Amino acid sequence: MAVYPLTVFYDGACPICAREMALMKRLDKTQRLTLLDFSLAGFNAPPAGLAVTDLSAVIHAQWADGTIITGVEVFRAMWEAVGLGFLSRLSRLPLVAPLMVKAYAWFAGNRLRLTGRSNACPGNACAAGSPDPPRTSQ
Repeated sequence: MAVYPLTVFYDGACPICAREMALMKRLDKTQRLTLLDFSLAGFNAPPAGLAVTDLSAVIHAQWADGTIITGVEVFRAMWEAVGLGFLSRLSRLPLVAPLMVKAYAWFAGNRLRLTGRSNACPGNACAAGSPDPPRTSQ
């Protein structure tokens, strides 16, 4: 049983990620999600045992009971929270699940380059999961 709220840590400096979270916020009529942009200057509330570099490498979320989930499971949990459970169920089908995992892993590993921010990581530092420099709220 899900214990809400689900706190989702996302990179708001990533245009694709920001759009996805804006959609989740609009769909979250029951306010089950708490969306935290770790790219903002002053962000200092990662879950216990995690650093911003961890959050930057792959999407993370934390249930109200403290349980941490990552990757595709975060999207499934968000979809369930906002009433798109059919997407979660579809993503678990035997032929779809491995494709989802591989597609997300590829995106997570390439999102900086895909969003035109690969130069934010001199010396290929982002390959090790380093985040972009913090940005300020707008």
